[in-house]
Amino acid sequence: MVSNLARNLASNLEGHPLAIEARGLVKRFDGFTAVGGVDLSVPVGAVYGILGPNGAGKTTTLRMLLGIIDPDAGTRKVLGAARPHDVAHAIGYLPEERGLYPAMKATEAIAFLGALRGLPLKEGRRRAHELLERHGLGYAADRQIRQLSKGMAQQVQILGTLVHRPRLVIFDEPFSGLDALNQGKLERMIRQLAEDGTTVIFSTHVIAHAERLCDDVAIIAGGKVPFAGPVDAARDRIPRQVRLETRARDGRWRTALPEDARQEGAFWSFSLPDGGIEPLLRALIEGDAGILSLSIERAGLHDAFVAIAGEAAARALEAGEQEDAG
Repeated sequence: MVSNLARNLASNLEGHPLAIEARGLVKRFDGFTAVGGVDLSVPVGAVYGILGPNGAGKTTTLRMLLGIIDPDAGTRKVLGAARPHDVAHAIGYLPEERGLYPAMKATEAIAFLGALRGLPLKEGRRRAHELLERHGLGYAADRQIRQLSKGMAQQVQILGTLVHRPRLVIFDEPFSGLDALNQGKLERMIRQLAEDGTTVIFSTHVIAHAERLCDDVAIIAGGKVPFAGPVDAARDRIPRQVRLETRARDGRWRTALPEDARQEGAFWSFSLPDGGIEPLLRALIEGDAGILSLSIERAGLHDAFVAIAGEAAARALEAGEQEDAG
């Protein structure tokens, strides 16, 4: 894993400062430590995931970054500002608790959310029409929020989060409540935001979203962050696995297999040896194994999460995913 210090140094040397830098954030509620010393470094233009089960401290962390609540200890810098409120006009925020005025029309709701971030209402209405058309919701522009489905209303709120064209967008569990089709639309929107240079942070308890979208991820469990860095670095915490199929069922080639090799029907599975695959291949060929297939597989983010955060946190994560599916 690349250290936060190294990432910070490299980012500054390249002329791309961090969008968010947090050190030692702590938040307690009535004697309970909800967040216990979180460090985060989010590069400008990254898609950054905060991954953890419900109750792990994700929302509290985001609220501290936004200045909605103040930390009891630690420091934070958001878009270079020590006070998040000083750059609120450049931030878009979708809270976990969704909420729009039911009597407002879709266009007005989007313009209103933009106005809260300093965008003039007239310009907000113009951009709202443009956004609704671009995202296939032009027909709903003059419908009241109460006339929209839950998924459509959530899309309207997402567009309201973006209407003032923020440099930093923070989504708290943005995929909750969306069906598969609209989840796909949101994933494409997040990718487009990143391509346009916007920094996107989102919290999630669904590993698949983090694995598909994120450049970097912070794994949070019990109010602490045991890992923060590139997704690939998290996956590399677990050795790559070799899957081997041979024609020969026995022979001297078997002595070349690592100690952790296990047989699964016609296949052998084991960790990639420290010396790489080439010495093993030579031994298999010289031992007349008759290689039918051989693949090297990198661990998924789920396995990495288990290794980093532990079985209990992984079970809690899976329980949240099952609740969504149910």
